[in-house]
Amino acid sequence: MTKIAIVTGSTRPGRNNHGVAEWVLAQAQLRGDADYELVDIADFKLPILDEAFPAAYQNYQNDHTKVWAAKMNEFDGYIFITGEYNHSVQPALANALSYLNAEFNNKAAGMVGYGSAFGARAIEHLRGILSELQVAHVQKTGLFSLFTDFENFSTFKPTDAQAASVEPMFDQLISWTHAMKTVRESALAAV
Repeated sequence: MTKIAIVTGSTRPGRNNHGVAEWVLAQAQLRGDADYELVDIADFKLPILDEAFPAAYQNYQNDHTKVWAAKMNEFDGYIFITGEYNHSVQPALANALSYLNAEFNNKAAGMVGYGSAFGARAIEHLRGILSELQVAHVQKTGLFSLFTDFENFSTFKPTDAQAASVEPMFDQLISWTHAMKTVRESALAAV
């Protein structure tokens, strides 16, 4: 079965990100169209990028990188959860993505953003990062407002309208994940 990781974007104490990721996982599991797994980047304790070689070389020196690489390599696709931080992607997510390259190549991703502007600016920055990693990111996104989808700016309780925004993202992600599997298989056959 297709495996999709729902990847948290924050490691901060008291973060909203984990609650959003848990909600996305619950919605995903109702679909039954893939094996979805929550991957919390906080569990990997990744320091600021500390590898001597560029990620494309896959010459990982540190155990934390090797464990992170092995985990990300397990999946056919991803859903990245990011809040907007300084009009961009959350720093912990940008750092975690910077550790790897080939593990993400020719896979698909959906995105869920949140913030004062629905996380739209973070999503746009994340698209640039994913493009460089050769990740096919889908057009539809889940977008949530800190003002209307969080109780007291901390407890995730999405409105019905915004909750519905994830369904088209899931639909596109499943299709693209299957398509990208064909791309990876073709590349392997050519080698």
